[in-house]
Amino acid sequence: MPKTAFPSPSDTAVVGPMASLAGLLREWLPRQRWFAGKDRPVTDLALLSLTELFPGCLHLLVRTGNTPVPAPGGTTAGSGDCYQLLLGVRKHLSPRLGRALIGRAEAGPLAGLTVFDALQDPRSAQLLLDRLRHPGAAGPLRFEADPAVSVPTGLVPRVLDAEQSNSSLVYGDAFILKVFRHVQPGVNPDLEVPGALAGQGCHRVPAPVAWFRTTHPYGATLGVLQPFLPDASDGWTLALEALTRGDDFTAQAHELGQAIADVHLALAAAFPVEAAPTGGEPAGDQNSRTAAAMTERLTSAAHCVPALQPFVPRLRTAFAALEGCDAGPPAQRVHGDLHLGQVLRAGREWFVIDFEGEPSRPLAERRSPHSPVRDIAGMLRSFDYAARQRRPWRPEWARRCREAFCAGYAARAGWDPRKKHGLLRAYETDRAVYEVLYEARHRPDWLPVPMAAIERLAVRGG
Repeated sequence: MPKTAFPSPSDTAVVGPMASLAGLLREWLPRQRWFAGKDRPVTDLALLSLTELFPGCLHLLVRTGNTPVPAPGGTTAGSGDCYQLLLGVRKHLSPRLGRALIGRAEAGPLAGLTVFDALQDPRSAQLLLDRLRHPGAAGPLRFEADPAVSVPTGLVPRVLDAEQSNSSLVYGDAFILKVFRHVQPGVNPDLEVPGALAGQGCHRVPAPVAWFRTTHPYGATLGVLQPFLPDASDGWTLALEALTRGDDFTAQAHELGQAIADVHLALAAAFPVEAAPTGGEPAGDQNSRTAAAMTERLTSAAHCVPALQPFVPRLRTAFAALEGCDAGPPAQRVHGDLHLGQVLRAGREWFVIDFEGEPSRPLAERRSPHSPVRDIAGMLRSFDYAARQRRPWRPEWARRCREAFCAGYAARAGWDPRKKHGLLRAYETDRAVYEVLYEARHRPDWLPVPMAAIERLAVRGG
């Protein structure tokens, strides 16, 4: 079996507890914000590993199998995902944990016991932090920490309620633990990148304090503990507040552009950078590969979201135009899913968080070098998203923010994204296509926001 994927459900013999849990999880998993297969019925569940983390709390890696779905070209594609679960098991559940309830096991070894999401339980959350404070092993789990940082006892946990693709716990407004729900083999960029940037002395990214991983079935990052910025506000909230007050946001956008350039420069120093074409591969060849990948994603998305189909021919021209552009800045490690919700402002400083990348993309792709224009396009799209959350829509507000952000970036990076129009248009189009697919699957009411951008990019070219 190749070591780039978790075993499929039929490959594992650890099935006993699933006699108690399978029925409960089939109903509970699709209702979770972080579950990736909402549009595909769960047909199989298999237990890849189970560890009693402490009495009354089970740590599981569960593999889901999904009904094959039609794919472009008339073929079908099956899919499955690995999820990390921390399940509490008790005879009776306290009423205050009602929202954590998964159900009551009716059969198997857990028959008669109540099963719940242990991350919602303060006691379990505190015991999990204790595991991180004392590095060591628990079955296939490994708990590790930066020995230079001391995490005190007695920190009161609380679960963040914000929409996200993982689960996060804040401890005493001092630390935040991100627990990765959708797990893929390999080191997660949200551990790898902040650790590397800390080594570069980059202060704009909180450094990892402790983390845990699994060695079975294959090495994968499961969670990361970092300092929490209690007085910080995320860029999305700040932008919406500015729109509500009718305030300008260009000064903040300009400073944000400088911050992102700082992070990109630190990433280029911390990780290998692809050499710019100087007699080797022509820029046109690099751009052709990029355009082909973008076109393939467009074709796949249009197959899933029919509203995209009328715009496909013109959107393809945005990608085809890449062949006439210069290659732009060298490919390097980037954030990969940059938007206003991934940046925090504390005082007059901007900080960047959540380097996991787009969760729907393979981990190897998220860890590979990309053009920094990809991050820039993501932030430009985010300004447009924010502007459309208030009525009447203020396109001029978004335009000024986009200009200010690019100007701030250029002042620090030494090159101006606005002068890479063809490259920027292609990456912004690619991002909008991703947004259409995401909203169609997770937030259909938001679909008009990226569709408006699709129309603008297809009809007016930017």
